[in-house]
Amino acid sequence: MVRIYAQLLGLVLILVGLVGLLLGERLWLGVLNVDLFEDIVHLVTGGLLAFVGFSERGGEYARSVVGGLGLIYLLVGLLGFVVPTLLGLLPHGYSVFDNLLHLALGVASIAVIFYSQAGRTAGRHGPRMARR
Repeated sequence: MVRIYAQLLGLVLILVGLVGLLLGERLWLGVLNVDLFEDIVHLVTGGLLAFVGFSERGGEYARSVVGGLGLIYLLVGLLGFVVPTLLGLLPHGYSVFDNLLHLALGVASIAVIFYSQAGRTAGRHGPRMARR
């Protein structure tokens, strides 16, 4: 489940980064900020997620990357409300929709990690508990 999530989110972020580069620095769909720095971040994080999602490496690696990037997106979403330009990295600053989208990505990523971990724990301990 984590690898499929990483595959899908990775491809979406790569697409968003490419569209952002093509559009230049302006609002996308009238609500999303498009800045060069953010496009590069979307391409890098999307590439990393796609790599771990499609890689033959174990699920623990994908789980670590999805969880780590989930925390980063969550923090960026929160910080965007306080410092919309991210200390000058984003000349046009984040919109409220950008912040909510980053928060949603962070929460969704962390939820996928917890859900997959709960499923693994239940699978490991389920039969033992049933024997008692």
